[in-house]
Amino acid sequence: MLQTKHTKLIDIFASLDRVLVAYSGGVDSTLVAKVAFDALGDRALAVTAASPSLMAEDLEDAVRQAAQIGIAHEIIETTELDDPNYTSNPANRCYFCKSELHGKLVPLATARGIEVVVDGANLDDLGDYRPGFQAAREKGIRSPLIEAGLTKLEVRALSRALGLSTWDKPAMPCLSSRFPYGEAIDREKLLRLAAAERFVRSLGERQFRVRSAGDTARIELAPERIKEFVVRVDLAELVKAFQSFGYSLVTLDLEGYRSGKLNAALPPEQLQRFTQKP
Repeated sequence: MLQTKHTKLIDIFASLDRVLVAYSGGVDSTLVAKVAFDALGDRALAVTAASPSLMAEDLEDAVRQAAQIGIAHEIIETTELDDPNYTSNPANRCYFCKSELHGKLVPLATARGIEVVVDGANLDDLGDYRPGFQAAREKGIRSPLIEAGLTKLEVRALSRALGLSTWDKPAMPCLSSRFPYGEAIDREKLLRLAAAERFVRSLGERQFRVRSAGDTARIELAPERIKEFVVRVDLAELVKAFQSFGYSLVTLDLEGYRSGKLNAALPPEQLQRFTQKP
């Protein structure tokens, strides 16, 4: 089954003349970049947006992984922080982020004689709250992983089979997703949050979030890691570090990490509006 989907994915790219991959360096877009390069060689281009919502080390990982794949890679700047529709942080913030991104990728592709821009959305994303899908569809962005019928688990399995180091990389959406809807986002808050997440990473945690609300930081760890974390980590030093970043209060979420937790506060009609149907 996985081999069949891999073949279908290759066929999708082989049917194209040239392609631009919206490439973040995450699990999904790295697989897309890999297969695009395998099928098209120098007719495939990966482009990464250097955004204030992307941690510097994640950008470095994207550059390194693209070099390992061999695909041509470029970095562009996005300016979503100049858009009050984005910085006001409404529930559909991702729509304005993707509008900014694809509003730059599509003209870039056109200027390079590339007719198709693709993203890394997978089949499981269709059942999630994704306002960015609307922006992508409005710009004519294609999603080869969805077209090939690949789920997230299959993306990881295929990535591993192809020797991609990202196969077990934790999901790391943009930093702006750590703020409760309605709290304004600015560059200083993003830098503060990046410092906090960088510190938790330095403690050896891989799957986690630091949620930021006002001057409070809430750490979400994988549930099975909570007890060990509390015993192992010098909590006084952790608090001191977070305070040096600008937080006045640091808490640990006893429920643990759960993807999309902030969306639970949205009314059902809001969730349904931006949830795609498979």
